[in-house]
Amino acid sequence: MLFKQKVLEGIADGSVTLAFRRWKRCAVRPGSRLRTAVGVVEIDAVTEVSDDTVTLDDIRRAGYASPDDLWKELARFPEGSLYRIGLHLTGSDPRIALREQGDLDADEAAEVRAELARIDSAGRRGPWTASLLRLIQELPATPAAVLAERLGRDTPALKRDVRKLKELGLTESLGTGYRLSPRGDAVARTLNATGE
Repeated sequence: MLFKQKVLEGIADGSVTLAFRRWKRCAVRPGSRLRTAVGVVEIDAVTEVSDDTVTLDDIRRAGYASPDDLWKELARFPEGSLYRIGLHLTGSDPRIALREQGDLDADEAAEVRAELARIDSAGRRGPWTASLLRLIQELPATPAAVLAERLGRDTPALKRDVRKLKELGLTESLGTGYRLSPRGDAVARTLNATGE
């Protein structure tokens, strides 16, 4: 689920507690957690509803100024069922705190290297994590397409791989390209020191 910035701000301040989506198949379930720019949003309830049951209070709680604004937005997706989604902000994205942990002790560094080795061994093309970390370290804020070309890869696959590194708190997305987080920089240094 994607949210507009204004809605995210409402989720962050607690004024937005609902969302409406028209889907052919429901895309979330209660208990799902979504990482957003303002933090982690948890889905509390998902109910299929008819258009005529949506109240003015529902519309306000979904962050819309008027019914016209909601129906105009939903008109972009004319097919499927209408879902009323209860949600709330549960806290900050845990990857933010993780990526700031740049002082890794030997055990922590070994644990991250082991996870990178597991990711490498699970792929079909062989080890790639260290080379991608080094390239991002060498070329921060470089467009993904340029990084992909340097590695002889296609851009969508490279972006998926960067997301895997981001899950470990090693990279940060920028307006253009990426950079290593303090944690990623520490891991890259240990990889260089160990020759991995």
